[in-house]
Amino acid sequence: MTIATPTGLRVLVVDDEPPAVAELAYLLSRDPRVSSVRTATDGEDALRVLKNSPVDALFLDIRMPGLDGLEIAALLNQFATPPQIVFVTAHEEFALEAFDLHASDYILKPVRAERLAEALRRMTPASAPPRAPEAGPYDVIPVELAGVTRFIPRQEVSYAEAQGDYVRLYTASSSHLVRIPLAVLEEHWSGAGFARTHRRFLVRVDAVSEARWESGHLTVIVGGVPIPVARRHTREVRERLSHR
Repeated sequence: MTIATPTGLRVLVVDDEPPAVAELAYLLSRDPRVSSVRTATDGEDALRVLKNSPVDALFLDIRMPGLDGLEIAALLNQFATPPQIVFVTAHEEFALEAFDLHASDYILKPVRAERLAEALRRMTPASAPPRAPEAGPYDVIPVELAGVTRFIPRQEVSYAEAQGDYVRLYTASSSHLVRIPLAVLEEHWSGAGFARTHRRFLVRVDAVSEARWESGHLTVIVGGVPIPVARRHTREVRERLSHR
């Protein structure tokens, strides 16, 4: 099946569940950045479509009979100019393997229209450069050290840890205790590359060097330090890591 619209990306949706295919194809067809939406119900069907109809992006389920989504992505990576790949799945545990296969994005089901729009936005860069963010009250944090006030730029902080009414800020070479609630830092820093991973931790996403999925729990490594990710923050953290 093909749904056509005037201009934009040529997209292929691959999922073995017809309702999921229909819903995702409908949502994609409504976005002005998409010019056409083709669909396939398994890996072999997807390869037949690709052989005859080049596409710019695939939205792939992972668990399918026959060739699964990860196997399809591995095959596409052998193309001279592979299409962009977005995994759309109900399973969180394949995210690290997906990004090892150079996935553009990893969307968890049920698919939200705004989340899908964000994936498409990253595939189609805007013509104008983004505006620089305005300076905020917590962009620089003053800290007292032996009678001297130092100013720590937000971007030097790798992570923050709540300690009672205080927060300890960790940089690459030092740590500083300041009287600022972690919730306040989260409010001001979440739009500047920081993510809450746990009731005690706020992490700068681009400082994460490794993510480990063990026994159903996610841990991120920052400066060699393992930082837990609470279950209620897991989805957001994985999505934020995928956007780096």
